[in-house]
Amino acid sequence: MSYQPPFDITPAILNQVSLISEKVGELSVKERFLSPQLRKTNQIKTITGTLRIEGNSLTESQVSAILDGKRVLGSVLELAEVQGAISAYEQLNQFDATCVEDFLKTHDLLMGDVLKNSGKFRSQSVGIHQGKKVIHVAPSAHKVSGLIADLLVWLKNSEHHPLITSSVFHYELEFIHPFMDGNGRMGRLWQTLILSRWKPVFQYLPLESIIHDHQQDYYQALGQADEEANATPFITFMLNAILQTIEKNALVNASVNAPVNLKGMKTTEAILALVAQRSSITRKEMAQWIGKDLRTISRAIKQLQEQGLLNRVGSDKTGHWVLVLRSQFE
Repeated sequence: MSYQPPFDITPAILNQVSLISEKVGELSVKERFLSPQLRKTNQIKTITGTLRIEGNSLTESQVSAILDGKRVLGSVLELAEVQGAISAYEQLNQFDATCVEDFLKTHDLLMGDVLKNSGKFRSQSVGIHQGKKVIHVAPSAHKVSGLIADLLVWLKNSEHHPLITSSVFHYELEFIHPFMDGNGRMGRLWQTLILSRWKPVFQYLPLESIIHDHQQDYYQALGQADEEANATPFITFMLNAILQTIEKNALVNASVNAPVNLKGMKTTEAILALVAQRSSITRKEMAQWIGKDLRTISRAIKQLQEQGLLNRVGSDKTGHWVLVLRSQFE
């Protein structure tokens, strides 16, 4: 590789990568049981968070209404921003994170009704202002396509952990500032895309919402990275934000008193979903939540055990269930 973004791998970063990997592994086994309602709730948080960073005033309830096709009162610009974000995030799993055509297509989806030259690199110089002060002058417009091409090649070939490469890409995109508008939204969305290619559960984690909660720290980390000409401060910030997202995600703290939506699930699927939430759940509790008798529950458990999907550790009274990970969750 010819281009190497400047950053350092500190002991603190390595520790965070290890901790996040462990916690996201715990989430991944539960990811296929994530209820449609929770996925939708997190998508709403993601879209609202990334747009509020850019000054959009629409609330989560308004974004939810737009997602449901309901009419919402608001400015034409803000409504268009929400529709663009919905389109981009809904198609996230179709994009190749290392493809420039997909990169431009995503920007067009995100900004098509907001920006005249959406989906095209900027053709003029830009600077980022804080009040009347210029805090960042982006590279010349004629360099943008080459810089993005180099960055995508680096991303494709990098042997660094996705937690690191996604953060570096996010920072470098903000530094290059390839578009006239929508750069912050693209940086956050593309980091989510890169992470979801590593662990699909990231597609449903509202990382952008946590960034919004720490918006000033986000800008401070970008500024510090600019000053040091090194992405390390931004990597550190993003890893902390990712860890907070995982820890605050509703699935982590889900209680069996508020189970996933079991409607439409087969008995075996419903059992796995409940076990994913609480390993100590009893057969009687399963029967109550699923609405089946104990004999049906026992037959389904036996089937899952024979298929190697569920194990029992300890006695019926004091033991617990163990979900068996398959390769797609590794």
